[in-house]
Amino acid sequence: EVQLVESGGDLVQPGGSLRLSCAASGFTFGNYDMSWVRQAPGKGPEWVSAINSGGGSTYYADSVKGRFTISRDNAKNTLYLQMNSLKPEDTAVYYCAAASKYTNRKDDYNYWGQGTQVTVSS
Repeated sequence: EVQLVESGGDLVQPGGSLRLSCAASGFTFGNYDMSWVRQAPGKGPEWVSAINSGGGSTYYADSVKGRFTISRDNAKNTLYLQMNSLKPEDTAVYYCAAASKYTNRKDDYNYWGQGTQVTVSS
């Protein structure tokens, strides 16, 4: 059974930091590009960041560039997202997802997690 289990979401003040993790199982994690996608209340999914299968190339949405860092540990089958200088507009459910496409459409992904809530508020 394929599983992507996100963790690390929390309530944090503006300017704060969080590190999200995504533990993968049931498929060959190291063969897949991975993305973080977020969905704010009342809005559609928004692609945030991606990393290629080997971890050597990373990509970011303009809205998070310079503040977020994606990484992966293929030996541990785990994806990470370090989020710094958080803003209220970063409030969303954050999902990890596996696919070679980096899009806002859930249907474009092979696998999709259950999400972890990030709330940025004072």
